[in-house]
Amino acid sequence: MAYNSIRPGQVWLDTNGNRIQAHGGSILYVDGTYYWYGENKEKTTSENDIWHWGVRCYASTDLYNWEDKGLIIPPEPDDPKSSMHPSSQMDRPHIIYNKDTKKYVAWLKIMHRDGTQTETVMTADDILGPYEKVREGLKPLNMSAGDFDLAVAPDGKAYYYFERVHSETICADLTPDYTDVTGYYSTHFPHTQPPYVREATAHFYRKGKHYLLTSGTTGYLPNPSEVAVADTWHGPYTVLGNPHTGDESNTSFHSQISSVFKVPGKKDLYIACADRWLPLYMDRKYEEYAAVFEKIFSGDVKPEEMDNREDDLDDPGMRNTSIADYVWLPLRFDGEMVYIDWKDEWRVEDYK
Repeated sequence: MAYNSIRPGQVWLDTNGNRIQAHGGSILYVDGTYYWYGENKEKTTSENDIWHWGVRCYASTDLYNWEDKGLIIPPEPDDPKSSMHPSSQMDRPHIIYNKDTKKYVAWLKIMHRDGTQTETVMTADDILGPYEKVREGLKPLNMSAGDFDLAVAPDGKAYYYFERVHSETICADLTPDYTDVTGYYSTHFPHTQPPYVREATAHFYRKGKHYLLTSGTTGYLPNPSEVAVADTWHGPYTVLGNPHTGDESNTSFHSQISSVFKVPGKKDLYIACADRWLPLYMDRKYEEYAAVFEKIFSGDVKPEEMDNREDDLDDPGMRNTSIADYVWLPLRFDGEMVYIDWKDEWRVEDYK
């Protein structure tokens, strides 16, 4: 079928009739074509140990109909030690283009079985690859780096926003080739523990202001988003509040934002691209599971008690992200404040 609109929260199929698998994703605009890439979750069910099956990319000229361009970063199922093994928890790939080196640079967050988190960095001559590993097991600033975003300034300098796991948000300068950090960084949004620690950071720039959209920390279960604004890349950032209007569920419309895309040729159209990771669990109440996360991470639950908890946060069904949907919504601005309104259906053509 052909689409002529965006329908948040509904099943989205590619031009072959298959579910789009570009989770935790972002969009790049290259020579008149939109490229949407992200985690391929097609094999990730509650019945296996597959976290991902590489990074898949789709191409479109209208933001509605997407052609599957295949795995631009394939998994490495034959190498259990590889960061790209399907059981390694690869999340939120981000790709930026370096005009000086003429390379596409991909960063991938990897959560290992031993609890450590590192980054794998790859480069390619083309957005569709092939990508070659240049760093594996990178621990930026010697920190455990969680969810992140990459952003490039008009002068070519690049920045890396990431969650220093379960503590604060970091903005770090990247090296000129975008494959490492320089060592210069700033810290933001300190919190003692989940569910309040900010993750899923998405940066965008508008009218001289830098914005960060973040979520709380409740696993795949959704929570309230937060928007912050600053005059410079490194801040300081001022928290403005929850952008989701009328969201009585406190779940960001049952989704988690992965990136914000400024549509070229449109005066002021920014799209918040989000995942609805658990469409079958939308009856869960945020206040209830947030209290459980707070209890666990405050130390009230002892390690030996973790397997005998009374909650159901380990429900096997919560590991089935192969059926996750997408919630794409336009941003609305009132002064510096950012709002996200729910729309059952909307069209890019309706924006100037």
